[in-house]
Amino acid sequence: MEFSLRPPRIPSRRRPRLMEESSLRHRLPPKSENGAPVDAHASSKRSEPAGDEVVWGKTPGGTVFRVPTTHDVLTALFHPLHPKSHFDIANLTLLGLQLALFFVLPKHVSRPFFFWYFMFWRAAYDVGLGYLLTLQSKKRWIVREVQRRGWLDESKRPGVRDWIRRQLIGKMGKDYSFDELPLEYNTWLLFRQVVDVILINDFLSYCMFAFTCFHVPSGLSTWLHVLRWIGGLALIAFNLWVKTEAHHVVKDYGWYWGDVFFERGALVFDGVFEMAPHPMYSVGYAGYYGLSMIIGSYSLLFVSLIAHAAQFGFLVWFENPHIERTYGQRKVIAMRQPLTPSKRSASAPSVLTHSRSPTEDSVDFSTPAATDAATATDTETEDNYDDPFTHSRNSSTSRPSVRPVTKTHPLTQYDLLNRYFRKDVIGIHNIDLFRASDFKLLLAIFYVFVGIFLHPLSPRSTLVLHFTHALLWRFFHSFGLGFLLRAQSESKFLVRHFMKHYYYPPEVDVKQSATEEAFANWKAFYNLSCCMTYVSFVGLVWKTYSFPAEWLVGDQLLRHVLGALLIGLHVWTAMECYQVLGVFGWFFGDFFIEDYPTSLEYTGIYRFLNNPERTMSGAAFFGLALISSSKLPFALAVISHLSHWLFLSFVENPHMRKLYGDSLRKEAGFAKTIRKVAVKNAGKHAPEFQRVVDEVRGTFEKVYEGAAEAAEDFFAKSRPVLEEVVQDTKVLLQHSKDMLMITRVSNDLSMYDISEYEMSVKRPTQGGKYWYHFGEPIVVQWKAPMHHSRLDWVGIYRVGANSSTLVTKTSCHGMWVPVHEDEWDGDIPVGPESNASATGAGEVTFQGDAIPWNVGKYELRYHHDGKYNVMSILGPIEIYVDKPASFDFETVRSSLIRIVTLCLDSDPSLLPLSAQAKYPASAFAMGDEEASRSADDFRFWSEKQARRIATAIKETFDVEYTPQVVLADANLSALASRILASKQLESS
Repeated sequence: MEFSLRPPRIPSRRRPRLMEESSLRHRLPPKSENGAPVDAHASSKRSEPAGDEVVWGKTPGGTVFRVPTTHDVLTALFHPLHPKSHFDIANLTLLGLQLALFFVLPKHVSRPFFFWYFMFWRAAYDVGLGYLLTLQSKKRWIVREVQRRGWLDESKRPGVRDWIRRQLIGKMGKDYSFDELPLEYNTWLLFRQVVDVILINDFLSYCMFAFTCFHVPSGLSTWLHVLRWIGGLALIAFNLWVKTEAHHVVKDYGWYWGDVFFERGALVFDGVFEMAPHPMYSVGYAGYYGLSMIIGSYSLLFVSLIAHAAQFGFLVWFENPHIERTYGQRKVIAMRQPLTPSKRSASAPSVLTHSRSPTEDSVDFSTPAATDAATATDTETEDNYDDPFTHSRNSSTSRPSVRPVTKTHPLTQYDLLNRYFRKDVIGIHNIDLFRASDFKLLLAIFYVFVGIFLHPLSPRSTLVLHFTHALLWRFFHSFGLGFLLRAQSESKFLVRHFMKHYYYPPEVDVKQSATEEAFANWKAFYNLSCCMTYVSFVGLVWKTYSFPAEWLVGDQLLRHVLGALLIGLHVWTAMECYQVLGVFGWFFGDFFIEDYPTSLEYTGIYRFLNNPERTMSGAAFFGLALISSSKLPFALAVISHLSHWLFLSFVENPHMRKLYGDSLRKEAGFAKTIRKVAVKNAGKHAPEFQRVVDEVRGTFEKVYEGAAEAAEDFFAKSRPVLEEVVQDTKVLLQHSKDMLMITRVSNDLSMYDISEYEMSVKRPTQGGKYWYHFGEPIVVQWKAPMHHSRLDWVGIYRVGANSSTLVTKTSCHGMWVPVHEDEWDGDIPVGPESNASATGAGEVTFQGDAIPWNVGKYELRYHHDGKYNVMSILGPIEIYVDKPASFDFETVRSSLIRIVTLCLDSDPSLLPLSAQAKYPASAFAMGDEEASRSADDFRFWSEKQARRIATAIKETFDVEYTPQVVLADANLSALASRILASKQLESS
């Protein structure tokens, strides 16, 4: 049986195939008979040439070679006439020892031994080979190590090379020539020998463990035993067929991950790979479960499940990433392609505009002819649009203005996707606690889990639980929502949150849409919190309440009557407040909506009291506490009243004073009447009584004002301290992360004169500093001794990140470039480290991910020989942004053109057509797709570029957006309008 041998790789959708052209098979996407691309997730096949057809391979370096014929492992290992290499002898020895130990060891010893022995080989396969293959796939590590150690270099290690040559020649046919084939192919053959040892021992150790678990289950009928054996043998036979067919399809090239080392072979999608997804990882392990049925052991079944899961881990963490890395094609994101008529409904709008209008009703989705207008002035032009910001309540000429762009473009699937799907919650992914629906979802999940995992409680513990539950909701309602509402009053926090994280179509008013969504979520939050505050309090009262046996004994009846009256007073007060405030005031609408017509009206209950909630809002809590006759509800009622008083004092009242100022009434009707009656009845002592009243009232006002000022001062002083602590923590964590780097230093510095190393940039200095705009490439000219190492490199670091000027001890986070680029492949040196340079000067360019994408001061460090010895330092270099002097549409859009161009690496295929003035016309391929898109549309290769733009917008305009919002807009005019809307929100 061979059902535990390695399953072949499953090619991805974009898996290439090699086709013959000029004696070399070049990679092209596989196609079906009708010419359509074939879905590689469904199946895969690597076909071998028929007959004597010559198959050519190609190394990553471009070397083309003829691929020799290989033999399968079973023939090479077990055929008596086939030559045996030292690897084969070691393999056969290990297999023989397993068989001997199986027969020698007692069962109680052999079972744990073979369990751990199998786990060792399974880990060697899925973890060991997976790790090595990942390194080879990413960095060509295996080939580089063989090259670095000189195992196949006759001049460095002739003995080792000769030994490897003998091992490989004995395993191959007559068409194999060790000396003529490239390093990559011979390394692959050597790697095969190691793989064979692991695969065969993994298979046999599983079988040995299975046999140690054999027993006949009791309590089963004869027919069940027969069916068990028939089913098990059928699964094993099916496993053997899948493995045989798979090997026939993929051959040794796919079986041993040949494309991790070199390119070869053609892909044909048929055979066993059309039967099931990833057949060698799914149904290819059916034999595990067939053998488990025959053995009749749960231990074997569980071990089979673990081994099968490990194989899926190998697929997920090596196979799929390697396929995507090797054969995946770059896709442009945020690309707008017009919908075809078949994809668009008859009622869908024909165009989508990036203009911004005052109201939703004014958006015109059609393009009327000039004759449709009554007069020439009725025709829409770019100059006669109303400024939407002039319609706001507090508009002024100093506010940023938006000039909408009337350029329209066809409706696209990308626009529809961002319009209807805005960070929707999938499971618990994309959870946003400021969205009421997401908060309710987490709350429901939390309550379900508490109910599931909560152990039975004693009566005392139950009371503590209900008290804590009610207390938490009270704190959330008064303090949690209080801080949120206060932040909304001071800085429009909630509205800014939604503008930062969520996309709004460009044809709507961004500020208005964000305000509506923020207010809708606030209303849901407030209503949920209010209900849960009362429900949790009632739950505590219910747990502390006991039905009286004698109503007329003691104060039972009196407590219930007074409690009911207090509850009734609370309900009446709430209803009266709602009647005066309406739904707008009930949900604190003036914290969000500026244009809603409001005025102070002291009618209804407010005719008598300035703030009824301050005096009577807690009546129901005290009434319920009185009915329960328990200390816990009474304590919670006191806490609730004090909490709500603080909420009114530090959240609502400051906002009311800011909004209405001197219009607020100083004295309510009830207080005025009492004062008048008291003064009237005081007679000749009226002046003295008035003085005392004024003093007492003044004392209370001073105490309140003092407490308010103290609290305000505390919050004002605490905020910078907290922000500083958070920032210091971030810096400390980042510094700790940087310090985890192992600093490597060179030992041959005595051979080099540090004074001969020098760096410079073609940029005038200002105050000894070099200035570069955010995203601008940095060109560095260097000088070094003629014999300097070709592995020298230059890195960029924040000023102050390294205390030493001799050795760099922090990571550059990928911000580095090699002095000689041809000596490096990524971050791995290609050539030998002793290779000295024959040039003493040159130029390198920092661009893309190699430059800092954060504003600040940096320095350049020249490092020696691929290590961290510092030979020269240049700096400081300041990364800056141009902050516009004024905020209007043209200024913001002009700034965005520069920002977008730099953040997209000046790639003409991504830039908006409106930026083509700086590039030759040939750089912009004006096909049907380009001609149909808006001139301000831009695109991305990855979300990383959108993150750069979001960072640049934050630094330039002091407006925060998530990369998803930038991705959704992907248009200069739409993004400029969004920025202006955010700036207007700040100034309101």
